[in-house]
Amino acid sequence: MYLANPGNLIQALDAATGDLLWEYRRQFPTARGRGRPNRNISIYEDKIILNTADANIVALDAYTGEVVWEADVADPDKGFHYTGGALVADGKVISGMAGCMRFWDDGCFITAHDANTGRELWRTSTVARPGEPGGDTWGDLPMLFRGGGDAWITGTYDADLGLTFWGVAQAKPWAQVSRRTDGDALYTSSTLALDPDTGEMRWFYQHHPGESHDMDEVFERILVDVDGRPSVFTMGKLGILWQLDRQTGEFINATDLGYQNIVDIDSATGQLSFRPNMIPELNEALDFCPSHSGVKSWRAMSYSPETEAFYIPLTLNCTSTVYSDVEWREGGGGNGMVGRKNFLHPDSGGNLGEFVAMHVSGEILWSHRQRTPYISASLTTAGGLAFVGTYDRDAYAYDVSTGEQLWKTRLPTSVQGFPVTYEVDGRQYVAIGAGIGGGSWVSMPARAYA
Repeated sequence: MYLANPGNLIQALDAATGDLLWEYRRQFPTARGRGRPNRNISIYEDKIILNTADANIVALDAYTGEVVWEADVADPDKGFHYTGGALVADGKVISGMAGCMRFWDDGCFITAHDANTGRELWRTSTVARPGEPGGDTWGDLPMLFRGGGDAWITGTYDADLGLTFWGVAQAKPWAQVSRRTDGDALYTSSTLALDPDTGEMRWFYQHHPGESHDMDEVFERILVDVDGRPSVFTMGKLGILWQLDRQTGEFINATDLGYQNIVDIDSATGQLSFRPNMIPELNEALDFCPSHSGVKSWRAMSYSPETEAFYIPLTLNCTSTVYSDVEWREGGGGNGMVGRKNFLHPDSGGNLGEFVAMHVSGEILWSHRQRTPYISASLTTAGGLAFVGTYDRDAYAYDVSTGEQLWKTRLPTSVQGFPVTYEVDGRQYVAIGAGIGGGSWVSMPARAYA
């Protein structure tokens, strides 16, 4: 078993006993990357692939932890870094860059590297450039001032279609008024379907044109065939479950959980429109739901073929946020937020956490609420179980069909990792990482600390 720890510490454990076999500790010239989250690593043949906090990709020998190759992808002095791991598809290490907060000509991008040598094979921009298709959706802004488009969650691969699917985060600065354009800002807040061999964009679907509240649509893409139709599902911070045709990108369906008050959605077309008085103005506090952590956040939902349902950890809170202007120069920019205060969602009943079973059609099968948030990813198994963890140290097992709590166990600290299940010598185990960090505090309103 291989563990990804903050600060790019990788550990190999005996999966039956937990004994430490080896560890790799990334050395940083400054303190910049030491506490940065590392959401996952990848395994390919006899290699462990690590995307680093200083914008490198490192391949480690799975048996010894020795470095096999290393690729320098971007300049960490400009803020570029990785928080999500690579997707390995047909011998290609495909990675989405993050840290695209500041104004640089580089822009954000997705790359592919040869899994055996580390050689870069292609690089695809996640921001439409001036003069290219979609470039006019940023108005007349030069490339220097087209911020955002981070691809900070690992994509998904369909080997039969020969496509890899990636979510792209919001434009930056976050608010339209701060970035000085009300255009759609392609390809932010979108799903991209890329050819893994060439990086060619086969299709894109922009979920939220001109997004203005940090409600990005970057999270996991789950591949499910519904009534024989190959589909890709995702849910972003707004808590809207999207279903697209994964061959063409055609919109199929969208279901709003009902916890956001920022946009209206046309269920026939999938088009979003801002509700009245919901577009931020400079230096004026705006109350909206959800908070910047989202109804749904980076903790992945899971899918059960048995119930045809997704199992989704949610957070029920809102925010009062102030946006301002940013410095319009090379290296300037940023998110434009200058003030934020979270508060409980008015429909929460005093509960921050909800765990929902949602059918692919959008029907809610069952749900559980509790005072503290569910902050781990969820895991479903062929045995009809759903696993999830919480801020207050509990790991739960539920029946996927009924939602009955089968057991829970109290761990030493908050349960924030991604649960996995595996077998050693005929015995099945469930493992889950415990420990808090990576911005989880944004789920909590101030008075919850009292």
